[in-house]
Amino acid sequence: MKNFYKDKLKFISILIFFIFLPLHLSSWIVMYKEEYFNLYHIHYSQDPDDCIENIYWLEKACKADFCNPQYALAKIENKKEWEKYRYLFNMHLNLKLIEQHLRLGRIYDKKVAYFYDAPWKDEYLRDLTLAQTCYETGLAYWTEAKLWAEKANQIQFQFLFINGLENWEDEKTRIYSGKLNYEKMINRELTRLNKVIDEFTKMDKTY
Repeated sequence: MKNFYKDKLKFISILIFFIFLPLHLSSWIVMYKEEYFNLYHIHYSQDPDDCIENIYWLEKACKADFCNPQYALAKIENKKEWEKYRYLFNMHLNLKLIEQHLRLGRIYDKKVAYFYDAPWKDEYLRDLTLAQTCYETGLAYWTEAKLWAEKANQIQFQFLFINGLENWEDEKTRIYSGKLNYEKMINRELTRLNKVIDEFTKMDKTY
């Protein structure tokens, strides 16, 4: 009987070891820009927490160093490609940060101020202020995105295209041509939102 419990304890110990071993072996420290970017993902239906999580990973990616070129998200064969890759990557990160701030802002945005919303005036104004902050933050990232797109569009890179980053190259071209203009879009949203804020501010919430 004593040997039975001894063998059982040994079996449980081994089982626990093998259960937790993969967790130990698969863990790693996230350090590089590419690793943080890979943690960014789009949910089917994004709640505020989902947007905030993505913003967190994207901001960490902006601040992190690039990994060695051999581990880049595209095949890099020379220093010129490596330079353009870094410019495109930073541009793309800022564009994704704009998208996430717009998504987050739209969650709190009240498109229209109806007269029957008066009893909840304070709550709506608080949400609208959050939306306003998100949109204005998006404008700051747009400034950054344009700077990186300009660097990636220098004459020395005009006929250099990195395979695997076609969508990033397209984003750069659309920014340069003016077809992609978040500043115009966000300013339009802010103008509308400010009118809604004014309408709520003038309301008598005792309606």
